[in-house]
Amino acid sequence: HQLVLLAQAWRLWADGKATELVHSSFAESYSLHEVVRCIQVGLLCVQDRPDDRPLMSSVTFMLENESALLPAPKQPAFFALQNFETEESRENSVNAVSITAVEGR
Repeated sequence: HQLVLLAQAWRLWADGKATELVHSSFAESYSLHEVVRCIQVGLLCVQDRPDDRPLMSSVTFMLENESALLPAPKQPAFFALQNFETEESRENSVNAVSITAVEGR
């Protein structure tokens, strides 16, 4: 489920719709600018390459300073991998498993 959430966050952020990640009951509690900023920082923190992820001190600085410029996160690596999948590999399969319990006399 983690990749599904990351995929949804990335798609919405890339499409300029990151605020759709926030439940409507929170919409009036937070500034939309703050929400988008937090999502962008979150996407930076889960970059595929460790060198592309910010240090915790940088994360703190980015979250505490609205004037700090944020780099754009790169597209998650799993998106590139999805492009190589075929329709057949996306289909579900059922595997049969049998379990035998052995009991002593």
